[in-house]
Formats: sequence, C-alpha cells, structure tokens
Amino acid sequence: MRVGIAGLQHESNTFLPGATTLSDFEVHGLLEGDAIVQRYRGAHHEVSGFIAELEAPGIDIVPIFFTLAVPSGVIDGAAAEALTRRLLAATEVAGALDGLLVAAHGAAVSEPHPDFDGHWLTRLRACVGDALPIICTLDAHANVSQAMIDACDATIVYRTNPHTDQRERGREAAALMVRTVNGEVRPVQAAMFPPLAINIERQLTTDPQCRRLEDRAEALRRRSGVLSANVVLGFPYSDVLEMGSSVVVVTDGNTAEASQAAAELAGVIWRDRDAFVGRLISVDEAIGRSARGAGTTVLLDMGDNVGGGSPGDGTILAHALLERGITRALVCLYDPSAAAQARAAGVGAVLQLSMGGHTDALHGPPLEMWVRVRSLHSGAFTEAAVRHGGAPRYDMGPTAVVESDVGLTIVLNSRRVPPFSLGQLTHCGLDPRDFRVTVAKGVHGPVAAYAEVCENMIRVNTPGITTADMTSLEFRRRRRPLFPFEQAKINISHFQIRA
Repeated sequence: MRVGIAGLQHESNTFLPGATTLSDFEVHGLLEGDAIVQRYRGAHHEVSGFIAELEAPGIDIVPIFFTLAVPSGVIDGAAAEALTRRLLAATEVAGALDGLLVAAHGAAVSEPHPDFDGHWLTRLRACVGDALPIICTLDAHANVSQAMIDACDATIVYRTNPHTDQRERGREAAALMVRTVNGEVRPVQAAMFPPLAINIERQLTTDPQCRRLEDRAEALRRRSGVLSANVVLGFPYSDVLEMGSSVVVVTDGNTAEASQAAAELAGVIWRDRDAFVGRLISVDEAIGRSARGAGTTVLLDMGDNVGGGSPGDGTILAHALLERGITRALVCLYDPSAAAQARAAGVGAVLQLSMGGHTDALHGPPLEMWVRVRSLHSGAFTEAAVRHGGAPRYDMGPTAVVESDVGLTIVLNSRRVPPFSLGQLTHCGLDPRDFRVTVAKGVHGPVAAYAEVCENMIRVNTPGITTADMTSLEFRRRRRPLFPFEQAKINISHFQIRA
C-alpha cells in the first residue's frame, strides 16, 4: 500500500494590508520527500498523525510536499500559482499511489482565487484522477466550500480549540484511508452551511455552547454507517463567500445518510445561535479586573491576534496598563527595527525606543520610552508539549528583551510568531509567574500553554483587524443573509437544515 502525504496551509486575513508572498512560506520551508518526515515525525501536527498511523507493516509512506506560513494577508497570485504547481509536480513524480492524505487549512485566500483551498484541491483531484481516494484534514477555523468537499472523499476536522488534537485527527484520517484502500469502507461526504458566523470569543470548545455541539457530533459518530461527523467553527477574518460555520459528515457509501446527519448537526448550531454571539469585555473593564485580581493574569488581546493574521505590534493594552499604573507587566511586540536597535546597543545599555504601533493606526500608537536592554536571544526554540497548532519549532528571529523604569517588560521579536508556546518567553529567561499581568496576542490558542502557569485569563475586545466585534468589520464578499448580521432576513427553510 502506497499512501501519499501532502499539504498546503495558510489562514488568510483579508483585512490585513499587504500580501503573503512565497518568501513567507519559505521561512517554514517548502518541504518535499523525507524532509517532511524528518520535520514532523513525533510532533503534534496532523502530518505527524499521518506518519504515526502509516508506520505499519505493508504500508509505504510517500511524502510529497508540505508547506505553511504564519497567518497573514491574502496570498499573492504568483505565490499561489507557484505553490500549486510545486505541489502538483511533486505529486506527478511520486509514482502510483493507493491513497492520498492531504493537510489543508480551509481558510486560505489568494489572488485571484478567494477559495484557494478549493482551487488547489480541485487541481490536485484533476492531477490524480477520480479513482484515487483523497482524505483531507481541516482546521476548525476553516471556511468550507463545496469545492473542497467535492475534491475529496472524506474530510476530518480538528475537534478542539485550542487545537490540541491535531495529531489524533491525522491518525483518524490515516486509519480511515487504510480501511478505504483495503476495501472495508467507501467514504462519501456531505456538508451543510447554516447561515451563521460563530464569534471568535465563543469558540472555546470546552465552553458549554461548543460542548453541546461536540456531544451531538459524537452521537452521530456512534451511529451505524457514519464514519466521521465534524463541526467547523469558521474563520471570521476572511471576507469570502464561504465565511461562516459549517458541518461535514462522512458515511460509508450513503450520501443521503450523510446529508441527513449533516442537516441534523447544522440544526443544532442554528437552534443555539444566540449562544454563539460574542460576550465582549472592554479594555477598561479588563484592566480593572487585572488590578483587582490575585495571582497572574493573562490579557488575551483579541484585536491583535497573531494567530488570526494580525500584525502583532499592537500597543493598546500596554498603554492601558501604564495609564492605570499596573506594574510588573509583560508584552511581546513584533518590531524588527526596535529589536535591531536594542541588539546594537547591547545588554545593559539604556536607550530611547519607539516600539510597536508601526503597522497601522488601528492597534495603538508606538510606545515611546527609555528602556534598559535586559537580554538578547536568537528567537529560535522548540516545543515538545501538545500545543495549539502542533508546531515543533518556532523562530521569532533576533530577539531583544527590554525593561522600562515603570515596570513594563517588552519582548521585541523580528518575526511574527503567535503565542502558542511558553517557549516564546522561557527561551528568553522569562517566567509569566513573575509578572502580575502578561499580554498574549491571541484568543484561545494561547490557553493550552498559559493555563498551566496563569490563574486568570481575560479575553479583551481590543480594536484591530482581528477584533472580536465582527459587526465592526467591513465585509464585501461574505454570504448574505448571515447571522448575526442580518438576523431578521433569514428564512431557514432556504438552507436545507433542520431548525
């Protein structure tokens, strides 16, 4: 049995100025062949799960092509075409396959293909032909399209947010592929698209509203003939027709049964729609809670969520902490220029820096202050524990830690890195337990790491291109009507789901 492994992953924020280029993918690596196995064997990514499940007698793993980039803006046309061509070329030279496992994201947008995942999956299907089984994994923040569904025999979606089950979902997909190639099952799938966008603040899968959905999905998975049932939370920062929630059900050869089960699951989402409207905490309220709270508090900066494509140089919470006189605070800022100046000055130097707030006017003005350079670091570190995103390696680029005389410690990094690993701090000799308040630029992703060391977490409705207040974003392409935007105009009978 020869099973191929391929993937192309990006979460594209269409509200971010500037394009994602091929060089952004080259930072991770355009991996082919054994380099894929070397990078991901033993890690916690879905590709790691593919590898682990396929390392069995009688199965040849055929690593083909894999790349990803940190969430950022729309992929430019040249990069999108170059990546697609490289994937297809590597597939063509891989030889005869019995099956193909594909790790997509589901929220990639390119010029000129808003549904970039649907585009490259469709071209991949045309490359390998209709007979070869393709099983795809998707991030829970996918904006699923019918083209994605049509290109694949089955789709498996992460069940947790923070995403700590990626390896398990990869193993699930690979196990289903082995059963498919052996003729034990014949997967077919159906998707439903309830007219609803789930607020990012409501997407913590341990919260009651998400648990009810997962319990219903698990009940469907136990139903005879159902091979998989998946809830897709959606990614609200891609202004595309597909933006919003969806469900995907895979059955053994029965498309009608898949459609019926998908309609049932979509109906649960629609029934509970009011529970998915964001419950937003203002900056003032969050700072007030921080001042009153005991122990270490993490302020989750939702408007500058690096894992959602935001620039990572937002200063709004840092300014608010300074204004309220909250000392022993820690924040990470993406600022290559300030990092370089601190590095040039050297450890122990005192200098005036303008830090953060350089990308746009949405995320706060720069922090202008005198600081002392505390330490310098390479910015590269590894993560062995199960963390959101499953990445085994991180690289923040040349990094400087500086301290102000008013109690603010700032990590200045040269590359945008989401705060999914405590290594972002510990590799710089910092422990969040030594600070009263730590600002983490994310929503739910940081929880898997920070919950181990911080007593309090507050999700803050800061402004920015990843603001939790979806209604403040200027959408042009999204589907209409869509809850909660056009609540009064939705006729659920038009959507073939069971309300």
